Amino acid sequence: MKAVAIVLDSVGLGYLPDAPLFGDEGADTLDHTVLKTGIALPHLAGLGLGRVPGVHTLPRAERPRGGFGRMREVNPGKDTTTGHWEFVGIHLEKPFRTFPQGFPEDVLREWAEAIGVGGWLLNRPYSGTEAIRDYGEAHLKTGYPIVYTSADSVFQVAAHVDVVPVEELYRFCQVARERLVGELQVARVIARPFAGEPGRFYRLEHLRKDFALEPPRNVLDVLREGGLEVVGVGKIPDIYAGRGFTRKVKTKDNQDGLEKTLALMGEPFSGLVFTNLVDFDSKYGHRRDPEGYGRALVELDAFLPRLLAALGPEDHLFLVSDHGNDPTFFGTDHTREYAMLLWVGPGVEGELGTRETFADLGATWARLFGLAWDGPGTSLV
Repeated sequence: MKAVAIVLDSVGLGYLPDAPLFGDEGADTLDHTVLKTGIALPHLAGLGLGRVPGVHTLPRAERPRGGFGRMREVNPGKDTTTGHWEFVGIHLEKPFRTFPQGFPEDVLREWAEAIGVGGWLLNRPYSGTEAIRDYGEAHLKTGYPIVYTSADSVFQVAAHVDVVPVEELYRFCQVARERLVGELQVARVIARPFAGEPGRFYRLEHLRKDFALEPPRNVLDVLREGGLEVVGVGKIPDIYAGRGFTRKVKTKDNQDGLEKTLALMGEPFSGLVFTNLVDFDSKYGHRRDPEGYGRALVELDAFLPRLLAALGPEDHLFLVSDHGNDPTFFGTDHTREYAMLLWVGPGVEGELGTRETFADLGATWARLFGLAWDGPGTSLV
């Protein structure tokens, strides 16, 4: 038996009751994208997405295949790590630190001294592509790394490969990872190598590397200790600092992630295939590009029949999301929204309701495989 869980990164289903605390009242990633673009998503609708409370733009299937619902986030945040950790039964007492004004000067000064550079550039929330566009030439002249953050709890370091070799950039990030703990604790330090000439800089996404905090014990540990394969596809293993995984599969984009997930579904093993489709978030949500977001949803919808056809008689498919990133909303940040929960499996049908925590997902995986999990979350079986 396999459980295949695919995260449609940032495909939120409407703002949560506490969204005003995050400045996100009115956000609705799925509905606003459909309204703006006029796209049709017949296969997602056929799984019952149009019948989920708060979804108003998709047809209500008469007899949906599988179960349908939504999940409320308990953890205090709206970033990638916060949501993904909650999936596997980790409830946080306080949010990861964010730095909307940039990182403290003394922290950066000590870091720069430790890595042996004379300074840094930028140090504030910024788009990654705009950071290299606006500061890449100064970086070439000074050799100083470009440091920036976002609404997520991240410390990002960009450097041109001709100025700072990739392994050296990774060392810069490892030093930062060791220092950004305690009161300065950020969820991820991210190396962002780039190449090209002024006016034509481009990021080398295949060389990106995340240095994440290691999570506490969670459902992934339970699955692995139970003798199951736990395969992370895309950025998933990085979010958990590799903890709990038996195999990691890198991807280039959403389509590559889907193809590799499909290939894994045909392999003869029992366990979890856990995939993240990040393009919704990174390419279109943050860039407030509803047309691109809509195209990505249509591409996923068109691929769904292949995934459904590949399910074995005992296999389960979960389609979920981790937060919102409404491409029609103001700003460039994630939005605090309900998460999608679609589940196809033997005997699964009907309304799953509004789950009170993302952790119900991980608790369900453990129960499906007959393993004990006594942490947060209530199994759906």
